[in-house]
Order: sequence, then C-alpha cells, then structure tokens
Amino acid sequence: MATGSKKAVYAALFGNLGIAITKFIAALITGSAAMWAEAYHSASDTFNQILILLGIRISTKAANYQHQFGRGREVYFWSFIVATMIFGISGILSLEQGATSLLSLTHQVRDSQISYIILAIAFCFEANALRIAVKQFFREIRDNGLKIRFATIIEHFKESKDVALLTVIVEDCAALLGIMIAGIGILLSDITGNAIYDAIASLFIGGILMFFAFFLAKENKDLLIGESVSRREYKRIAMSIQEIPEVNKLISMRTMHMGPEDVLVGVQVNLVDNLDTDKIEVVTDAVEQKIMEVIPHTNREHIFVEIERERRK
Repeated sequence: MATGSKKAVYAALFGNLGIAITKFIAALITGSAAMWAEAYHSASDTFNQILILLGIRISTKAANYQHQFGRGREVYFWSFIVATMIFGISGILSLEQGATSLLSLTHQVRDSQISYIILAIAFCFEANALRIAVKQFFREIRDNGLKIRFATIIEHFKESKDVALLTVIVEDCAALLGIMIAGIGILLSDITGNAIYDAIASLFIGGILMFFAFFLAKENKDLLIGESVSRREYKRIAMSIQEIPEVNKLISMRTMHMGPEDVLVGVQVNLVDNLDTDKIEVVTDAVEQKIMEVIPHTNREHIFVEIERERRK
C-alpha cells in the first residue's frame, strides 16, 4: 500500500473525528435534522478510516500455509464492510432522522448560527483532506506516464485498485456535498421559519450516503471476486513479452489482483526452436523481468511462466 494513500487516510481520520464530535454537539444544541445527518455522516467516516487502516495493516502480513498468496485482499474486504455497513447504517439513520423530523409537528431549528460555524469549519477540514487524497491520486496518474486530463482522471479512477485512496476521495466528496446540502437546508429553514427544509436536507444527505455506499460496494465486490490488471497494463505486458527475440508468440496471459500492488500473473509463451535448457531459463527470467517492469511492486513469486517450444516438421 502506497505511503501517500495511508497519509490520505490518516488525514481524513483525524479531521473527521474532530468534525464528528462538534457536529453531534451542534445537533444537540440546534435540534437540526440536517446537522444530525451530518453528525452520523462524519461518525461513519471516522469508523471507515479506522477499518481501512486495519485492512491495510492486515494485508501486509506475510504469506503462510493457510494464505499462500498473502492477505493483500484484506483491504478489499474491509473496504467492502465500510461500504455496506458503515455507509449503509449512517445513510439509514440520516433517512430515518429526516423522515421523523418531516412528520413531526414540533420539529424546530434553534441557534442556527452554531450550525453555520460548525459546517464552515467542517468544510475546510474536508476540503483539505480531499486535497491530500487528490494530490496522491494525481501522482499515481503521473507515475503511469500520463498527463492530468479529464479523460485520464476518469480512466484511472475506474481502473485504480487502491481502494483506500478511492474510498477517501469518495467520502470527502460526499462529505462536502452533504455539508452544502445541510447548510442550504438550515438556511432555508432560517429564512422561511419552516423546518421542513431542514428535514428534507437530512433526507437528501441520507440518499447521498446510500448512493456512495452502493458505488463503493460494487467496486470492492469486483476486486474481492478477482479483477485483472488494467487494459493499459495488459497491453504493455503483452507487447514487452513479444519483443523478446526468442518468443515466437504469446499464447495466453491471465492476471488477477491479490492486493492493490500485488498481481498474480500466469503466462504461456511459444518459443522458437533449437533452444537448450539454459537458454529457456534465460528467456523465462526475461519474461518475468518484462512483467516486473510494468507492475514493479508485485511479488515475483506470483508470476508463473509456462514455456512451449516451436516444433518444426
């Protein structure tokens, strides 16, 4: 797991912990349904980061007999738990809070100035956490030799296997959107004297949380099942192997991520005729080296090369 990704998670963790406490205090004082929803949101984000850090730590454990390819997928499992349980629970609580307030005849928003101050502070913290995460995300794009463009950003977001970083980015975007919705809801209730807008804001925040929960759950589900390297990396590996003079043809290649930076690669290549055993071993090493050049952080023990020599009639 990249150090920059862990830095982004820690930045989000400490920011959300302080924000969650202040939002709960503000919710108790003001009675705002939107502020309650935001408090649930920040509390869930805090637990999210704790679980992600737990997943990162477990995923770095050495392989053993029971887990012979290591435990790299732990981070995918805990990110899936984050999406389905924490986001889902906080989303349901926000929807419940909004619905209860909407149906209540006594729901009021008090001391809204406190909410504005807390939301403004929270916006600054979340924006800084997002800045750190996006900076690391852009660094990954540049490390792949690509320029920062809208198309490359979208492509890298779809193909990235660094779920910890993606989760932080999604969380921070959802948090900023939630803060703006809460602020608008409280402001409209303040101007009109009608607390219905505050309740509606809570419903919107709950809906946003549920949407992002589904998005992250789907992404992590694919990685848990087993996802290949990106098309760009696949093509680069194939081209590199076919550049080896002794390789007649790349017959097949199968890849699967065992973790964000660890890939299981199985390659079958057809070699030219008249190669002795020593030369075949050299070619095998060359194939492994070509693969490592494209995905340098993977475990070389997880690369399997099957050789087939060309037979002449």
